[in-house]
Amino acid sequence: MVHLASVKNDDEVFDPASRKIDSLSPIPDESEIYTNVYGSRFAAEHLPDHVMPEGEMPRQVAARMIRDELSLDGNPKLNLASFVTTYMEDEIEEIMTDSFSKNFIDYEEYPHSAEIQNRCVNMIARLFNCPTDPNGENAMGTSTIGSSEAIMLGTLAMKKRWQNKRKAEGKDWTRPNIVMNSAVQVCWEKAARYFDIEEKYVYCTESRFVIDPQQAVDLVDENTIGICAILGTTYTGEYEDVKAINDLLVERGIDCPIHVDAASGGFVAPFIQPDLAWDFRLEKVVSINVSGHKYGLVYPGVGWALWRSPEYLPKELVFNINYLGADQASFTLNFSKGASQVIGQYYQMIRLGKHGYRSIMVNLTRIADYMSDQLKQMGMIIMSQGKGKGLPLVAFRLPPNPDRVYDEFTVAHQLRERGWVVPAYTMAPHSEKLQMMRVVVREDFSMNRCDSLLIDVKLALQNLESMDEAMITKYQAHMRNHRAHPRHKQTHAQYQGEKHSLQGQHGKTHGVC
Repeated sequence: MVHLASVKNDDEVFDPASRKIDSLSPIPDESEIYTNVYGSRFAAEHLPDHVMPEGEMPRQVAARMIRDELSLDGNPKLNLASFVTTYMEDEIEEIMTDSFSKNFIDYEEYPHSAEIQNRCVNMIARLFNCPTDPNGENAMGTSTIGSSEAIMLGTLAMKKRWQNKRKAEGKDWTRPNIVMNSAVQVCWEKAARYFDIEEKYVYCTESRFVIDPQQAVDLVDENTIGICAILGTTYTGEYEDVKAINDLLVERGIDCPIHVDAASGGFVAPFIQPDLAWDFRLEKVVSINVSGHKYGLVYPGVGWALWRSPEYLPKELVFNINYLGADQASFTLNFSKGASQVIGQYYQMIRLGKHGYRSIMVNLTRIADYMSDQLKQMGMIIMSQGKGKGLPLVAFRLPPNPDRVYDEFTVAHQLRERGWVVPAYTMAPHSEKLQMMRVVVREDFSMNRCDSLLIDVKLALQNLESMDEAMITKYQAHMRNHRAHPRHKQTHAQYQGEKHSLQGQHGKTHGVC
């Protein structure tokens, strides 16, 4: 074994006092060679949190310290708030790990990764009934980090196309607006705010949680760049009636495109409701986004943005670059990104095929329906649609009872004590008096796990019924103060308490992606 101190150039001077060579290359102190991570000095020190440390830490110690801290996070498989995939097969995990170092944007160096993206775009576009190019050209689309980026791209394309048309007609092009449901995910608010687009909302009611097609079309004017329709809202999982919006636009002769936010439903509806018209079969649908990391069954983060044809993606949004060695077209907000998730998407599609996806989605739908029936028997009011008419999730609330001292948030806290993350939230603006809970049924949520959750829901209700009012009050206070915990304060004080978003204005809870 060669001691590092002996490996030095002739012109380097060793200073015993500083134990450094030229004050740059520190020599390890042999007293810091440990046989056990928890016997090291690092185990008795606070981990760095504001300033990068001067010295090094042994890799085993650094890895163990981080693992220990992350072990305090929740179990992803018990996080029923999130739509994001928490299970993939070992074979593709190994392939994705091998691809961590690949920069996907470098088409010259990694041409097969780029080809895999094109295959995915073509497969997904045809799954969504995109018109096939007679010359065999690739479908118009791209991979993204997730649906948020895909939605930004779709919004930009609609805005630029509207502006080009207005400029050609010699009309004012400075006041674009977009029509959408107040139950949209926050990324739609971001897209409108970031790109200076006025938001025109169709508000939910206490009995309707999806967009009203008539009201949506009534809001369209000469400045409207498009209408957003959601295939599976984050609140109740319902599909909005895209066909009704399309038909009204056609009937009235209105030249207004539709973008379908199929973040969650894009990989569900084609297999459970193949005859449901929501995609490119409708002439007004010009673009669609879908999340590969939701029911596309890939780890986060990968999404897809697709357009009916090149005419709906203005040329000025596409940039040709060659500095990485080959001419390539780029039309994403992000540039460098890993290739692993795109490869993971391709694996799932060729591994499962339509039959495999259909089998998984049918199972999830059956489990969601079973859970709905069991919760009904407990007296819960089911807010979501079953039998495959919406996403495989269960949204529910407690039955009205003026004498009950606990609410949905209290039930959620009880379940969290058992490890389950079942979110409690208020509905969208104009219906925010409704409180509800939601269970997202994902691929790894088997019937056995469903039974375990149902048992814990029963126990939670029994415990709450037996508690006195003082204890219930403590629970409710804990839930109110939960977000005030120091570990949850990730926003700089300057940006807390904003009032421009629906969250800030109404206390709306944006569904978890």
